[in-house]
Formats: sequence, structure tokens, C-alpha cells
Amino acid sequence: MSSVQSPHSELVGMLYRDHRSWLLAWLRRNIACPQRAEDLSQDTFVRLLGRDQLATPREPRAFLVAIAKGLLFDHFRRTALEQAYLAELMLIPEAEQPSLEEQYLILEDLKAIDRLLGKLSSKARAAFLYSRLDGLAHAEIAERLGVSVPRARQYLAQGMRQCYVALYGEPT
Repeated sequence: MSSVQSPHSELVGMLYRDHRSWLLAWLRRNIACPQRAEDLSQDTFVRLLGRDQLATPREPRAFLVAIAKGLLFDHFRRTALEQAYLAELMLIPEAEQPSLEEQYLILEDLKAIDRLLGKLSSKARAAFLYSRLDGLAHAEIAERLGVSVPRARQYLAQGMRQCYVALYGEPT
């Protein structure tokens, strides 16, 4: 086995041979762009190759669809984020708009933040956004989320930890 192959590349190869065409057809029914469907199909199998462990699934198609749905959801979320950014950018006077390079870098940063926040639970993510974007106090966040103030603080700590990890890596 070469160093670039995962320990389960044979299983992924079998899944690819047996179910790729079916998965691609499923994706094409669920997304308008055939090229995006092709990319998501490939990304599904790349994700499998990146796993440390992989057991033979009982229902291979359901297994592949679950992975593809996650990738599809990520795609739609990133697209919505990009559209929201572009809409906000249109509100800035043309003379004050960032350069195309700066716009690209800002969008990449927004995507990185989205990936970072995507690792949090929905309540932790909401707490972090309430704190950082809306400037709410811990008690206000707790009230909005229907949790105790100490729990709201825990959610905020989770968000801060994610930021720390993104900037500096895992603490030693």
C-alpha cells in the first residue's frame, strides 16, 4: 500500500465503483448545476478517504447520501453567506469598496469563521453570535436561549475556545 492511500481505500474504491453513478444521479436531482453535482460526488468519496476508520456500511447508498447531504448543506450555507456578503458590499459607496483582492480575502475569512462556528452546537453558536455581533450580556443571552447564565457562559467559552484553536492551534 502506498503512503498516499488510506487503510480503507479498497472499501472506498468498491463504494465508488458500485455507487458513484447512482450518487451522481441523486445529486443532479437535488442541485441545478451538473458541475457542482459532480464536485460534490467526488468530495463525498474524498471525505471517506480522509477518515481514520471506515467500516463497511450496511446500507451503502444511505451512507453516501448522508455524507453528500452534509456537503450539500455546507455548499448552500457557503453560497448564502457569499450572497449576504455581496449584498452588504453593494451598500458601501463604490469609492469606499475594498479592492477585488480584499473582497476575496474577506470572503475567505468569512468562510473560515463559518467553518469554525459550524463546529459548535447550535446554542453555543447562537450564544457566541449574540455576544460578538449583538453585544448582548450573559443574562440576555441566557434568556434568549432559555438556559441558565452559567450555561450561557459555558457556551461562550466554547466559542472562544474555537477562536483560540483557529488562531493558535490546540492548546498543549
